[in-house]
Amino acid sequence: MSTVDGKSDVLLQLNGISMQYGKGETAVTALSGVDLTVHAGELVAIMGASGSGKSTLLTIAGGLTTPTSGEVIVEGQWLSTASPAGIAALRRRTLGFVFQDFNLIPALSAIENVMLPLDLDGWKRRKARSAAMDALRSVELESRANHYPDELSGGQQQRIAIARAVVGTRRIILADEPTGALDSATGEVVLRMLRKRVDAGAGGILVTHDARHAAWADRIVFLRDGRVVDESVGHSVDTLLAPVAQP
Repeated sequence: MSTVDGKSDVLLQLNGISMQYGKGETAVTALSGVDLTVHAGELVAIMGASGSGKSTLLTIAGGLTTPTSGEVIVEGQWLSTASPAGIAALRRRTLGFVFQDFNLIPALSAIENVMLPLDLDGWKRRKARSAAMDALRSVELESRANHYPDELSGGQQQRIAIARAVVGTRRIILADEPTGALDSATGEVVLRMLRKRVDAGAGGILVTHDARHAAWADRIVFLRDGRVVDESVGHSVDTLLAPVAQP
């Protein structure tokens, strides 16, 4: 794969990303000329109305969808010049996904779910288990390693999903409404864990519709009709909630 010059802390770049579905009069533009850079230690929140292109942007960033035009660069590697096998390897080794519905495999224990990308990448069993336990420890769930998903709360399942997203050498977390299926208190625990992983050196994109969740990010990017229309520095949760407080 090709490499790109620049700061070593740049983990993810999206340059001029456009996405169009269909052709002619029935064509639908999901994204139009979007630029985005994510550094190590940075969490970027993507906000916008339903249909603004948030989830499409995330799937393109993760190599799950090929854009109509533009370039995605993951840790210096151009996805456009990568083979399907090369992109799959990036998803196993570099890119971690966290979804609203957890996507854990019911027949696997917590540690086995976290080990899965390492197993698929050919890691030796003992090494994979050790790395998975380290990831579980980082989300404070090592004591639940041998529990199955149906024995865990929703918040615990999502924390397992975060551990799977960062296990091994993975440094980029792509989270699509990760607290949507959780109550507010449990969602805050999950966001705190996500923030902790980013502060430890990962880079992350958080797709959300909730300003309180976006407050955990370092930057907030606003999409409308597939375009970036505004960007701001993240605020603390207290700052965002202050306007609703009663005197």
